[in-house]
Amino acid sequence: MSKIKHLLLSLPLIISISSCVAEPTAENNSRLNTVKSRNQIFCGVSGQLPGFSFVDTNGKYSGLDVDICRAVAAALFDNPDAVEFRNLNAKERFTAVQTGEVDLLSRNTTFTMSRDTSVGMDFAPVVFYDGQGMMVRQNSNIKSLEDLKDKAICTQTGTTNEQNLADQMRKRGINYKPVVFEDVNTTYATYQQGRCEAMTADKSQLISRRTTLPKPQEHIILEEALSQEPLAPAVADGDAKWGDTVKWVVNTIIKAEELGINSQNVEELKTSSKDPEIRRLLGVEGDLGEAMGLPKDFGARVIKHVGNYGEIYDRNLGSKTKLNLPRDKRNQPWTKGGLMYSPPFR
Repeated sequence: MSKIKHLLLSLPLIISISSCVAEPTAENNSRLNTVKSRNQIFCGVSGQLPGFSFVDTNGKYSGLDVDICRAVAAALFDNPDAVEFRNLNAKERFTAVQTGEVDLLSRNTTFTMSRDTSVGMDFAPVVFYDGQGMMVRQNSNIKSLEDLKDKAICTQTGTTNEQNLADQMRKRGINYKPVVFEDVNTTYATYQQGRCEAMTADKSQLISRRTTLPKPQEHIILEEALSQEPLAPAVADGDAKWGDTVKWVVNTIIKAEELGINSQNVEELKTSSKDPEIRRLLGVEGDLGEAMGLPKDFGARVIKHVGNYGEIYDRNLGSKTKLNLPRDKRNQPWTKGGLMYSPPFR
């Protein structure tokens, strides 16, 4: 038999064998599997923003952004403490996600088109609807942006705040002196020292950082909003499985508040509720969690350990906290006319 004929006769067998070799898939390469095998999440936060992500002198982290990381850990490991937090400044945060230094970015980050496309982020649902504001000294007699003509304004580089400020002042024909730093502490220290007449950032950040100034009552935040700032967690683009995990954990805390499920009644509702949506959310029936590669009861775990969105908000930002940040209409559930809304769990 000629070599060519022998090769032709063997070709179907070669094709058959090669077709059985498993090719690596996006699912196999998902960061979800990496996180599971590590038994811990690496979460990028600010660590400098009370109410959102702040580390105290004992090394304990707290805040709304921190609780998002803890919620994902609770879903995967039934342990909200299976998180290693890594402090990132505004400039380095996206690189940390792109290079895999962190699995998840939960750092008061605005969801924008360019970040969702060219920067390569994949955003989860918004966890706080905010707007950019301006903080000035109470005795400055500054009442509007027009009063800041030719004055120095402090802000951070690598943020939407820097561009928003430039856009608003250009649109109004107001000349000003931008004073820009990478480090948030340096930025506020410069304002505190009087080298800037104003400080601009998201209003929630201004309210938060005002509490750290020596005399908070001497500083006011102007009513005028310079922009819309929807803040959301993010993961690296191109990994649908890991992205879905984070998205549906966030949806869980939003949907739980809508359905009246909280950390105090979640265990009781697992056995007593006849509501199909509650039963699916808590993993009592259906396989929504398993279909994503998560435990069947991932939703119940999240609510048990971290609570629903309302509990998280009250614990970190509410009236019993130092920030005492009123929960405005945007951050209310849709059932109360707000923007907090989750797709159906079905």
